[in-house]
Amino acid sequence: MKKFSQLALPYIIWSIIILFLPVLLIAFYAITDSGNAIVNFNFTLQNFVKFFTDPDFLLILWRSLSIALKTTIICILLGYPTAYFISRCKDRTRNILILLITLPMWINMLVRTYAWIGLLSDGGILQSLLNLLGFKSTQLLYTEGAVLLGMVYNFIPFMILQINTSLAKMDKSLLEASSDLGANRFQTFWKVTFPLSIPGVISGITMVFVPSLTTFVISNLLGGSKILLIGNVIEQEFTKGSNWNLGSGLSLVLMVFILISMALIAKYDKNGEGSTF
Repeated sequence: MKKFSQLALPYIIWSIIILFLPVLLIAFYAITDSGNAIVNFNFTLQNFVKFFTDPDFLLILWRSLSIALKTTIICILLGYPTAYFISRCKDRTRNILILLITLPMWINMLVRTYAWIGLLSDGGILQSLLNLLGFKSTQLLYTEGAVLLGMVYNFIPFMILQINTSLAKMDKSLLEASSDLGANRFQTFWKVTFPLSIPGVISGITMVFVPSLTTFVISNLLGGSKILLIGNVIEQEFTKGSNWNLGSGLSLVLMVFILISMALIAKYDKNGEGSTF
C-alpha cells in the first residue's frame, strides 16, 4: 500500500496543479486591481461590488439564468419522450437511433453553430421556406429565440442519452408486476417508470443547465451583439477589455451560481445516482 501511494504521488500532485492552480489564479486576480501584473497588486473587493451594484451586469445575469432555464425545460420536454421511445425499441434499432443522436456531437460545436447562421440568416433556408408559406419576412438571426434554438440543438443529446441510460437500466420485471396488479400504461409510467428515471433526468439537467449558463460561443454567433450573456461579458473582459481582474471576479460569481444550482439539483437526487460530479 505504501509503495502504491509513492507511485500515485506524482499523479496526485499533477492533478492538483491542473485542477486547482487555474482556479487559485482566477481567485487571485478577482481580489486584486493590478491588471495583468502579479508583482505589484492591491487587494480589493471592487470587482465583486461592481457586479452587484451595476444594473447592466445584474440584467445580463438574469438573462443568462432565464435562457439556461428555458433551454433545460425545452430539453426535458423534447428529450424525455425521445429517450422513452428509444428505450422501448429493439437493440439494433436503439443502437442506430443513439448513433444518429450522437453523430452531430462528433462535429465541433463551433461548426454546428455556424450552420445555423446559414439556416436562420436573411435569405437562408428557413427564411425562404417561411416566405413560400406566406409568412411575413421576420428577423430570425440575432434574437433570443436563435440563441435558445442553438443551445437546445447543441445540448439536447446530453439530456436524451442520460435519460435513455436510466431507462435502459430499469428492471423490466417491475413493469410486468405493475401490469399484473391491474395498472394501465399511464399508471405504470407515472408510478414506476418516471420515478425510476429521475436520476437520469437530474443528470441531464446538470449537463444541460451548466453549459447553457456558461457558454459564450452560441450567444456570440447566433445573438451577435444584441444578446449578451454572462459568458460573453467574461470573455470580453479577458480579451477585448483586457481587464482580467473584473473578468475573474465575474467568473467567481458565476461559479457560485453554478455551485448553488448543483446543490439544489443534488438535493432532489436522494440516492446520488443522477449526479455526474
